[in-house]
Amino acid sequence: MEYILETNDIVKKYGNFKALNNFNMHIPKEAIYGLIGKNGAGKTTLIRIICGLQKETSGKFSIYGIENNSKNIIDARKRIGGIIETPSICLDMSAEDNLKEQYKIVGLPSFDGIKEILELVGLENTGKKTAKHFSLGMKQRLGLAISLVGNPDLLILDEPINGLDPEGIIEIRELILKLNKEKGITFLISSHYLDELSKIATHYGIIDKGILIKEINREELEDNFKRKIQIKVTDLKECIKYLEENNLKYKVISNEIIEIYDKINVSELVIALSKRNCVVNSFKEKEESLENYFLNLIGGANND
Repeated sequence: MEYILETNDIVKKYGNFKALNNFNMHIPKEAIYGLIGKNGAGKTTLIRIICGLQKETSGKFSIYGIENNSKNIIDARKRIGGIIETPSICLDMSAEDNLKEQYKIVGLPSFDGIKEILELVGLENTGKKTAKHFSLGMKQRLGLAISLVGNPDLLILDEPINGLDPEGIIEIRELILKLNKEKGITFLISSHYLDELSKIATHYGIIDKGILIKEINREELEDNFKRKIQIKVTDLKECIKYLEENNLKYKVISNEIIEIYDKINVSELVIALSKRNCVVNSFKEKEESLENYFLNLIGGANND
């Protein structure tokens, strides 16, 4: 598998405190990689190191196969765009003028491509309207537009939907998916909005206290989620017999409640059990959320 970004035992110390502790991460090409962790877990520290805004204490990382101690790492970083904490926007300028300033900063010889970028993020019709009059969602899209200057292969977004209303969240989600699908851009997204992240991420890294405790892709995560149907029956023994005969995974919760972990047709189950004089009085479907999976991995919401 081709990795855009890899870290190898990255350590970042502030005095005796380790913000990152032997951190190992692998981001495949064209992935949307969700970095999940509580506030203070080390997410932003990692991003700042990758972008060259801070220096690691020890360890290595590579971008497009170029290691951090290589003189070519500067060129590798030119292929990265991103929004760290807040977009870098000139509020008294229009969207187009903001992009022109970014073109000058990165040293591009002409303004070719600005129209295409504005169309890509849905800001082509904002004209002379200044950014201070944009909605939060529009400002975030402008921030993404600025990060696209120079045609980066990797975009790093630190809490990209923080503070956005539902409409703004949908706008950013659709834009990320569009850039990933149409432009083949790889994303590293740090976020604590887990339910929203689960709608777009192809890979996940779960960080706690500076340590990457789990890397998992979407398919593996879905396999790890515990889908279950809980039923309440009048005859527990007959229900168990049926489940055993059909090799269905289950767990007895009480003398009348059973949880079934395999996919089943509820109507067929009810009919089959009724023939055994076992009535299903109620049933409900349950599915573990990404948030619960995350909390279980780090030891619960109150794990400090």
